[in-house]
Amino acid sequence: MTGATRIRDAVQADLTAIRDIYNDAVENTTAIWNDNLVDLQNRQDWYAARRARGFPVLVAERDGAIAGYAAYGDWRAFEGFRHSVEHSVYVHRDHRGAGIGRQLMQELVQRARDGGIHVMVACIEAENRGSIRLHESLGFRTVGTFREVGTKFGRWLDLTCMELQL
Repeated sequence: MTGATRIRDAVQADLTAIRDIYNDAVENTTAIWNDNLVDLQNRQDWYAARRARGFPVLVAERDGAIAGYAAYGDWRAFEGFRHSVEHSVYVHRDHRGAGIGRQLMQELVQRARDGGIHVMVACIEAENRGSIRLHESLGFRTVGTFREVGTKFGRWLDLTCMELQL
């Protein structure tokens, strides 16, 4: 893990690695509140939906491997929300703590600015202090916490919502 990290647009060939990172988060973290793993077709559909809307899907490549990914999609399905997006950023467990999440987020925020997005929304499991600190350092502010709105691993989870006005 000593090489440089390159942030680039994802391509179809990256979707297997994206699926694996996603599924690891499903199985082992409270970052994704799903219980079921996804298959490659799921990630292909997810990717196609974002690309059809002109939204970026980014990957961090390090030492020839996909070390993380970030993307955004519609925040709400109604036309009045068309200038707001909700994003996701996930880093492979072997690359966490190396600044890859920050690099992905910096590029994603710039893409949102360039794309005319007005507000980025982050919804983060309230005990995920690392992600909350990362977002704060990038200018996001907490707008509220919903208490016990989800469950995973047999316990109730709180959801902290943050926003960045671009």
